[in-house]
Amino acid sequence: MSKLIMEQETYRIVGSAMAVYNELGTGFLEAVYQEALEIELGLSAIPFEPQRPLGILYKGRQLEKRYAPDLVCFGKIIVELKAVRELTQMEEAQLLNYLKASGTRLGLLLNFGNPSQLEWKRRVV
Repeated sequence: MSKLIMEQETYRIVGSAMAVYNELGTGFLEAVYQEALEIELGLSAIPFEPQRPLGILYKGRQLEKRYAPDLVCFGKIIVELKAVRELTQMEEAQLLNYLKASGTRLGLLLNFGNPSQLEWKRRVV
């Protein structure tokens, strides 16, 4: 069985997101969850940078256009937040494109909009 990359870091981030979901529930805008998650990550001593611009490579060349993910945790995990009823292939494709374009290997997609539970997906490229 192969070991997951950054397994403990992933569980810590998801645990912080669950704490936010349990406290706020569903129904807020994405920006509210982002602010609350930033507080929770700080309380959990998880290093993060909000809206850190990442370069996008095209055929080995750096584009002028930058992508600013919702969060970059531990310096190398892209975290995208959503507040939609359910995640679709579109949100997953968005995360995968960000990972590929930025050369980042690991991403988390966290959805606070599902009324029954925090929805999350872990993707590696």
